[in-house]
Amino acid sequence: MVILGLNYYFHDSTACLVKDGDLIVAIEEERLNRDKHTQVFPELAIKKCLDIAGLDYSDIDKIAVSIKPTTHWLKKVIYVIKNLKVFMPFIGHHLVNAYAKQRRFKLWYNKIWNGGINDPKIYFIEHHLTHVGGTFYVSPYKKAALLGIDGSGEWATTWLGYGEGNNITRFGESFFPNSLGSFYETITQFCGFKPNYDEGKTMGLAPLGDPNVYKEQVSKMVQVNSKGKLKVDLSYFNYQYLIKDRYSKKFLKIFGAPRNPEGKFEDNHINAAAAFQHVLEDRVIEICNILYNKTKADYLVISGGVSLNSVMNGRIVKETPFKDVYVMPAAGDNGTAIGAAYYLYNGILKQPRNFIHNNPYLGTEYSNKEIKAVIDGAKLNAEYVDNICEKAASLLAEGKIIGWFEGAMEIGPRALGSRSILANPAFLDMKEKINSEVKHREAYRPFAPSALVESFKEYFDLEVEAPFMLKVCNVRKDKRHIIPAVTHVDGSARLQTVNKNIHPLYYKVIKELGKKTGVPVVLNTSFNIQGEPVVESPKDALRCFYSTGLDALIIGNYVLQKQ
Repeated sequence: MVILGLNYYFHDSTACLVKDGDLIVAIEEERLNRDKHTQVFPELAIKKCLDIAGLDYSDIDKIAVSIKPTTHWLKKVIYVIKNLKVFMPFIGHHLVNAYAKQRRFKLWYNKIWNGGINDPKIYFIEHHLTHVGGTFYVSPYKKAALLGIDGSGEWATTWLGYGEGNNITRFGESFFPNSLGSFYETITQFCGFKPNYDEGKTMGLAPLGDPNVYKEQVSKMVQVNSKGKLKVDLSYFNYQYLIKDRYSKKFLKIFGAPRNPEGKFEDNHINAAAAFQHVLEDRVIEICNILYNKTKADYLVISGGVSLNSVMNGRIVKETPFKDVYVMPAAGDNGTAIGAAYYLYNGILKQPRNFIHNNPYLGTEYSNKEIKAVIDGAKLNAEYVDNICEKAASLLAEGKIIGWFEGAMEIGPRALGSRSILANPAFLDMKEKINSEVKHREAYRPFAPSALVESFKEYFDLEVEAPFMLKVCNVRKDKRHIIPAVTHVDGSARLQTVNKNIHPLYYKVIKELGKKTGVPVVLNTSFNIQGEPVVESPKDALRCFYSTGLDALIIGNYVLQKQ
């Protein structure tokens, strides 16, 4: 059985293929059309997935879509009747835009199939079930507490439940406008960033501020009741009206003027970001404790856009009774393509669970022959190196910043060693150099460390693995001076633990660097510049290499260096 999973209704359009329960390939449309967080129908990604899997449209048995537009429709209508101010924006977003999305899907479907009896059956699946249920089915846990948190799906904003085997129980939901995602999007906009896009920047900014300056006021803005439901004081916000500015005049009276996107950060922006980050963490921990007391489960599965907040995840691991947390590498809407496919396979069709999503390298891959053709076509000189990992480690030991393009592309927003920019974290000025010369982004933005799964506890205070770079921990105090370029201002780091069996080449680079320097840790950031998707192809890699301050590019077994 071949299932095509799709996310196209929201942002981060994505396609995947699941064959007899195995996840064969998953690709985000943005990597191919080069439009970050794209919302277009993922036709390029679908075609590429089929090419990689060696399949044709005729091989697809079922299609799973990560939206069920009719869900909670009555709640939406009642909300609009009570809030006539939202009537026109609601019509535009929930009717006109939704109709256009569905029409685009139908046009594609009818172009491929002609209405025969063997055409694939389409399943529209509730958005939060594709987040939570789909993530649980590919997690390593047979039993787990389940938590989904995002801005909103069809109308729900949080989802609490329990999973055991193929069965999922829903305990409760919160509904728009009571939304932690929208709550956090508001502070993102206030800090001069793009909401529902740049929340990672807000998370990185927060440690520079003092949360206590505004924490008392922010704490009053969102509450959690005994059943885990959210209640937001909407007098501080405007997002509930579906208009551009998410904050109200009352909000600005407390926090002052918002930051101009091109302006500098003032204390009120930084301290407000710190307070919102801390309150988000506090409220989610409250929900997690409620879930634990209800389920007594050893493990938690968390999903949705808010679950990309790795600082929050780190606190969940440390401060709740759960032994560990599973977060899919594509935990946002991109991952709902995977979630839809698995909710269909395991939840609806009741097929046995036979897959664990522990390998994020599910995208395109290029041979040395294909890479060489691109290099020759650009009339460039490149050195072929057999021991490419040792070469990479040597360059890193010298202080070079390298583009690393190896193997199949990752799924999700984090570069995990296939499409990465790498550097030696021992150099004190390395963070500043990469931010200014390569990434062209804000100077405060931190970089993540990648460490070997056997030795990461020597440098970091995390007791569980973090293979997808989605759990923030502290760098041990006696190691911070050794790896300053990956130690944030508060002593924290967004760690990736690297397993030899999952990505042997990347593992070997880190191990070789450890042999040369005594420190088996590498600085890892995504291979792109600010505002662009991560590179997908050799052409993308060459373009990024020659338009930034990268010193070297390692692509397949080929090495290019700048003079």
